[in-house]
Amino acid sequence: MSRPAASGASESRFSHRADTLQQLARDVLARAEQNGASACEVDVSDGFGQSVTVRRGAVETIEYNRDKAIAVAVYLGQRKGQASTSDFSPTALRETVDAALNIARFTAADPCAGLPDAELLAIGSADLPDLDLYHPWLLSVEGAVDLARRCEQAAFAVSPQLNNSEGATVSTQEGQFVSANSLGFIGGYPTSRHYLSCSMIAGTNENMQRDDWYSTARDPLAIGSAESIGERAARRALSRLGARKIKTCKVPVLFEAPLAASLIGHFVHAASGGSLYRKTSFLVDSLGKRVFSRKVQISERPHLAGGLASGYFDSDGVATRDREVVVDGRLQGYFLSTYSGRKLGMPTTGNAGGCHNLVVRPGKRDFGGLLKKMGRGLLVTELLGHGVNYVTGDYSRGAAGFWIEDGGIAHPVEEITIAGNLRDMFRNVAAVGNDVLVRGSKQVGSLLIEQMKVAGR
Repeated sequence: MSRPAASGASESRFSHRADTLQQLARDVLARAEQNGASACEVDVSDGFGQSVTVRRGAVETIEYNRDKAIAVAVYLGQRKGQASTSDFSPTALRETVDAALNIARFTAADPCAGLPDAELLAIGSADLPDLDLYHPWLLSVEGAVDLARRCEQAAFAVSPQLNNSEGATVSTQEGQFVSANSLGFIGGYPTSRHYLSCSMIAGTNENMQRDDWYSTARDPLAIGSAESIGERAARRALSRLGARKIKTCKVPVLFEAPLAASLIGHFVHAASGGSLYRKTSFLVDSLGKRVFSRKVQISERPHLAGGLASGYFDSDGVATRDREVVVDGRLQGYFLSTYSGRKLGMPTTGNAGGCHNLVVRPGKRDFGGLLKKMGRGLLVTELLGHGVNYVTGDYSRGAAGFWIEDGGIAHPVEEITIAGNLRDMFRNVAAVGNDVLVRGSKQVGSLLIEQMKVAGR
């Protein structure tokens, strides 16, 4: 791949230069070929970060991390061996390649194992757009402490009912990587990801509630202000005071945008190759069928500038591309790697390692409009537990949120369980909000489900 693995601005911030990582990758490939491997792929990474947490005005933790790794996969025909090391010395590289080869010799042949088809690799892509994924945050420890204190102080200033905190945290992370294989592919680039969070506790004695808020981005300038994040965390905690149970019922349920992303995550898991070829998914043989309501359109956009899940290629080195995953509720494509695609007799979709910026097309209603459309029901703002059965689609989670009457919030709710089946939930999406919140690989507004069972008292 012609794009350089790291920009010149990043060179002095990492332990190794970008061209050093490239040479290490080439050395691994050469060693594997010399020792009889029929094919090889390698990933070399180098990164560092800093995290500072302040609680009740005092510094609670200061953490530094600096990581590096080389992961090698070799093939002897269709037998595969893998090994890794954090030691970049020539001796360690030789030993790691040899260890992978030894594993491959004792591994059963797998007819689906092997590198991708060469024509699918991201080779010779000189006209690729700048994905704008690397923004160093030159933040000193003192600066991070000050930012976290300002965030927490803004939260405490909202109300005297906020008398405790779980802390405010500032995290900065930077990394660079190179991926290469014996078919001639080599590529990589630097990335960054930073965040600021705050978690507050409101009330006293038996009437205590906590909530939080955070903002994350590649570019620190895109993160919300410390004051706005602290104030939002505080108001969310305050709004939950006086929460109570409700009677068991069947009502519409509105998943707030941060939780709506988890529903899309369940869809991705069920539509991914590993679940499909193992037949541990309720979406087996669903291609071309309606799996969501007609209101749902989902696109994959790997090349969004600054996207938290943007990338020129997947973990196999396969070039990524825009595609429509769900159109008018119908499933147009799975999420397949080279291996899982072969297992299913389908081509890879460039999703080795996960999805790339799944964008659920926003509807016309804002958050307030969704509440009015729902009229009476449950707004969910917190989920507890992991009650999802991907084989059957059964869904049951502990939850907290707010009871809605006449299109407005009536009172906070706690100690309830919401239950349904993901098949029905997806098909019964009544509306998608335009209150899109971007925190990861899924970009989606709040989702209104027509009906679910809510178990209370």
